[in-house]
Amino acid sequence: MQGFLKSEFFFNYRRSASAIIGSALMLVFAVYVAFGPWLVAQNPHDIASLELLDSFKPPAWLEGGDPRYLLGTDGQGRDILASVVYGARISVMIGVTAMLCSCLIGTALGLLAGFYRGAIDSFIMRIADIQLSFPSILIALFLMSAVGTGIDKVLIALTAVGWVVYARTVRGSTLSEIEKEYVQAARVAGLPDRKIILKHVLPNVLTPLIVIATIQVGTFVLIEASLSFLGVGVPITQPSLGLLVKNGFDVLFSGLWWTSAFPGTAIMMLVFGINLFGDFLRDELNPRLK
Repeated sequence: MQGFLKSEFFFNYRRSASAIIGSALMLVFAVYVAFGPWLVAQNPHDIASLELLDSFKPPAWLEGGDPRYLLGTDGQGRDILASVVYGARISVMIGVTAMLCSCLIGTALGLLAGFYRGAIDSFIMRIADIQLSFPSILIALFLMSAVGTGIDKVLIALTAVGWVVYARTVRGSTLSEIEKEYVQAARVAGLPDRKIILKHVLPNVLTPLIVIATIQVGTFVLIEASLSFLGVGVPITQPSLGLLVKNGFDVLFSGLWWTSAFPGTAIMMLVFGINLFGDFLRDELNPRLK
């Protein structure tokens, strides 16, 4: 711990306002994800706890507001603050899980393509090229329309969209690493390909993946929010931030702005924090990009 506190990374972190703001925003949402049910009085997913007489109450500081509902309520009497906390848990869970799945699949395919080259490389990279010729949201929409809605289906769609960037990045780094002397020496020593890939090549291609993985969480949160806003994402029984925005948008022009504004602000703050911290990591892990 003392070594980290004295490291150049931590020194630069303390001097970077954007990194501090980004990590603070990420910490807030991490607390929501970990302790959300204990931070709000209402469980918006529990129908028995809802009261229709409290529907569409404005935020507490506006006329007609109720101190029990700081950010107001929606059409079912759900506390907007509680809905945002629970929705953030689902959005972050989807973003992180899809990122991990994409990273594992893309890294494995990238290592295979870069290490063995030839037909394996051509096959994997041509699939990647075809996929990159279409917008990510279009591919996700097509997959969701084919397999249906649900959190598990969203994870499948996001993983199918996200593996390409890891595969291409790892492939390029692997092609560079396998020409270096330490890999050639391992091959001469008779080490099996599996050990060379896992113990020698993989540790040396991980640095750019950290930056990609960080920023991709925010990208996946936005894609999932878009899918849910279009009605093909998470089910209504497990609303994410994107679905909350959609539900509020239906009554937005009736003057009930808070039902959509606060979930939308939460998405903005989450993605903004992730991108700020991701940019800092990019600059520190690859100073040439500064």
